[in-house]
Amino acid sequence: MPLPAAQPRTHLHTRTVVYRGYHREDGWWDIEAEMTDTKSYPLERSERGVMPPGTPIHGMSIRVTVDDTLTIREIASSSDHTPFNECQQGKEPMQRMVGATMGPGWRQAIERALGGIRGCTHLRELLFNMATAAYQTIPSYQHRLRRQAGLPEPESDKPPYHLGKCIAWDFDGPVVQRHYPRFAGWQPLKRAK
Repeated sequence: MPLPAAQPRTHLHTRTVVYRGYHREDGWWDIEAEMTDTKSYPLERSERGVMPPGTPIHGMSIRVTVDDTLTIREIASSSDHTPFNECQQGKEPMQRMVGATMGPGWRQAIERALGGIRGCTHLRELLFNMATAAYQTIPSYQHRLRRQAGLPEPESDKPPYHLGKCIAWDFDGPVVQRHYPRFAGWQPLKRAK
């Protein structure tokens, strides 16, 4: 269902964000993210002069290479369009993310390595959702490869990470009942004090 009709208004700003996932020939995975910010009106910046409508204010990209455990093995970033020349300093700190794993604690790992003035706000923002893009890319393709090879799905005593993290994936809901019946009603073990 689309959004309700908006009040009369003037379009001012567009941020475009795209994530792409790839399976590499060496068995690793590349997750790429791109972000572009533009204005619908001329914008004047002391460093860049008058920028016509549609000129990128930000144009940034990241490629993260991960293994099957979603551990970052390589990272590359580019900042082709930035409001200030000093923004280029945000690329090198991205290397601090090599060795981090996309999973529980991902956002905290980003903040520890790149938070505040240790990194670029916009590259950090792109990193936040790269874990979701990786999760959308890798497990489903691994499932497809196993199915094509006639291999069974691995068994686990623990539910997949995404269960219990969304209204649709409620352990007590119908989606879990249909797709993961063995985890329907699942409750994590409470630690003894």
